[in-house]
Amino acid sequence: MYEDRMGALVMKLLVGYATKEGQSRKIARYLADRAADKGYGVELLSLQDTEDIQVTRFDEVLLIAPVHAGHYPKTLGEFVSAQADSLKGKPTRFISVSLAAAGHDAEDWRNLDKIVDDFANATGWQPTEVKHVAGAYKPSQYDILTRFIMRRIITAKDPEADLGIDKDYTDWSALEAWLDKVLVA
Repeated sequence: MYEDRMGALVMKLLVGYATKEGQSRKIARYLADRAADKGYGVELLSLQDTEDIQVTRFDEVLLIAPVHAGHYPKTLGEFVSAQADSLKGKPTRFISVSLAAAGHDAEDWRNLDKIVDDFANATGWQPTEVKHVAGAYKPSQYDILTRFIMRRIITAKDPEADLGIDKDYTDWSALEAWLDKVLVA
C-alpha cells in the first residue's frame, strides 16, 4: 500500500500478462483499467519485461496467460519461477485464457484444471484463485497449422461460427463482475 496525494491508503496491484495473439493482453488492459477505476494503484506489465520487477512492492498480483496446445507461454513459467518467494504470502490470482472455456463440455473443463495443476506442480506456484476465461478465435493471425487446429476446435464449440472471421468469446461483463468481487475481498 501507499498513500496518495490526499493521504488515502491505496492498494498496489501488479497485472502481468503473457500473450500470443493479443487476447490475454486485451484482457489484462481491461482489468487493469477497471482496477484503477476502483482506486487501485495498478502496474500493467508484459511478462517479457519483468527481469527487474520487485513483486514485493505490490499488495496483490494478477497474472493472465493463454493456453496453447495444453501449455502456458514460457514467459509465465519463467516469471513464476523467478518470483516464487515473492508470490508466496500475498493474494495472487491467475486468469487462464482458452477457447475451451467458451464451452460447457465437462471434459474440457477437467482438462483446463489439469493444465493449471500441472503448471502449479512444475513451478510450485499455487495461486489464491484461478479463473478460466474464454479467449478469441483469430484466424487472421494464425499460421497454417494453427488455423487448421483452431478451426477444428471452433467447429466443435460454435458450429454456427464463420471460420474465416475473427470472433471474441470473452464474456466481458462476467469478467468485470468477477474482478469487482475480487477487489472487494
